[in-house]
Amino acid sequence: MADLSVKIGNLSFKNPVITASGTFGNGSEFDDFIDVSSLGGIVLKGTTLEPREGNSYPRMAETPSGMLNSVGLQNKGIDYFERFIYPRICNYDTNVIVNINGSYVEDYVALAERVGRLEKIPAIELNISCPNVRMGGMAFGTNPDSAREVIRKVRAVYSKILIVKLSPNVTDIVQFARISEEEGADSISLINTLLGMAIDIKSMKPALSTVTGGLSGPAVKPVAVRMVWQVARAVKIPVIGMGGIRTVIDALEFFMAGATAVEIGTASLIEPRTSVTILDGINNYLKEKGFQSIYDIIGYINKDQGR
Repeated sequence: MADLSVKIGNLSFKNPVITASGTFGNGSEFDDFIDVSSLGGIVLKGTTLEPREGNSYPRMAETPSGMLNSVGLQNKGIDYFERFIYPRICNYDTNVIVNINGSYVEDYVALAERVGRLEKIPAIELNISCPNVRMGGMAFGTNPDSAREVIRKVRAVYSKILIVKLSPNVTDIVQFARISEEEGADSISLINTLLGMAIDIKSMKPALSTVTGGLSGPAVKPVAVRMVWQVARAVKIPVIGMGGIRTVIDALEFFMAGATAVEIGTASLIEPRTSVTILDGINNYLKEKGFQSIYDIIGYINKDQGR
């Protein structure tokens, strides 16, 4: 096998395949399908300070080459997480990452402090980019000053690996990547969903209760690859790429664009074994090409440009 190990900050990953928040539950939901510990890491379903019911139904809609969702971060809150979910995930032999969300800066700070005390959680993914919650979420991810404030204040209280998840719903993605790096992020993950909309022509109403929601799936991949390429060239910290990855070919594109790791999202809802299939495919590709390490292809398209 080729060496598939990568590092994000001082955190080692046995391989660069991670599952994306919101599409993999809390890991145990996939135990019947795959060996979760075989993956480089898993990002758990978004967690908030207090329980959230999420948005009203309907909150998912199929679209050509993708899907819209407006779940609205439904979860039982950090107290429930600590009591019931955390004990179940401690035995996974992989990096378990908590995706944290808030309506206010203070929410993010309090969550980061709570999660930071959990020994078996080596990293958080700071979600400042959710497009389907009415407060917080995209408000932080699309305003440079707000993004800077929340990242800075979370960094001040959180000493482990900090991954900032960026929104594609901005004019200049590089600006937000540089802000993340300047404020102490160890890594950047992108892209979150694109803001989209669908209409049910039978009912003549929006397909989602919130009218708009987050578009994910293969339809967003070209945008995601482009943004990962832009960001990887602009910052020195590792980039985690996501957005429409469903095959090994998709994942390899992200690596060659500059991603150090990839997150598998919507594809896991369609085929639960997607992540391990992609992992096997990466190894086979490297072997066929004669590469010894995943780092041999990371940012490959830039290697001849004197980066």
